[in-house]
Amino acid sequence: MAALHLHSSENLDIYSAHTDTELKLPLMEGVRAGFPSPAADFIDTSIDLNRHLIKHPSATYYARAKGDSMRDAGIFDGDLLIVDKSLDPIDGKIAICYIDGEFTVKRIRINKEGVWLVPANEKYKPLLLHDGNTLTIWGIVTYVIKSV
Repeated sequence: MAALHLHSSENLDIYSAHTDTELKLPLMEGVRAGFPSPAADFIDTSIDLNRHLIKHPSATYYARAKGDSMRDAGIFDGDLLIVDKSLDPIDGKIAICYIDGEFTVKRIRINKEGVWLVPANEKYKPLLLHDGNTLTIWGIVTYVIKSV
């Protein structure tokens, strides 16, 4: 079953996660980034990415990043984010946030001044939340999948 498209905005596209299928793929463990080795001779195990990347299936969804506000955190335009809404939004985590009617992905910073939503690109300014802001944390980013 394909992922269901749930929402689209300027910053994110959000999809449901379907984990009821299994696809075992060959896994080459210990592939070095140095000199080549005959790694294909050592494929003796497999991996199911649903089981490996999704710890809480009923609380997990996907989001596709748009823009460059999180590039210094390794999140680029078009990257697929795996998001777990069962995890607590603690200081330092990257979260999908619904702030004042808009979705965005930002790092959460909590300090004596309050709660901040912090981009990972110096051309964008951090946002200190005020009483007038409406914030819902839709989940914590657990993995970033990218095309190279």
